[in-house]
Amino acid sequence: MSRPDAAIALATDTPIPRDADGPVFAEPWQAMVFALVVQLQERGVFTADEWAQALGAEIREAVAKGGCRDGSDYYERWCEALEHLLIAKGLTSHDGIDGLAASWARAAEATPHGKPILIENDPLTS
Repeated sequence: MSRPDAAIALATDTPIPRDADGPVFAEPWQAMVFALVVQLQERGVFTADEWAQALGAEIREAVAKGGCRDGSDYYERWCEALEHLLIAKGLTSHDGIDGLAASWARAAEATPHGKPILIENDPLTS
């Protein structure tokens, strides 16, 4: 499946916030996580069925815990599903994800205002 076909299938087969033109992203990071999931599926890291199961589980858990029922937290569920799926496949760990998040936070703190945040800006990695 080509990239446009995979993205269209993913956008069609999931309850992504959308308008008449397709998926709607309120923030750039939402489009990035969408694209990342498409890429990982195309590369065979996980199947569409595995993704649907992981995302569905995250949405059900969030709703059960009183999460947003209006879909405003939809892409947060994508991030959670992606993290848990990659951990389940042994491609990362909770510690690995937490460490990378901490590194990005330090990089953001060390980056001058108006400059792009780069992981290389983490003062603990230099």
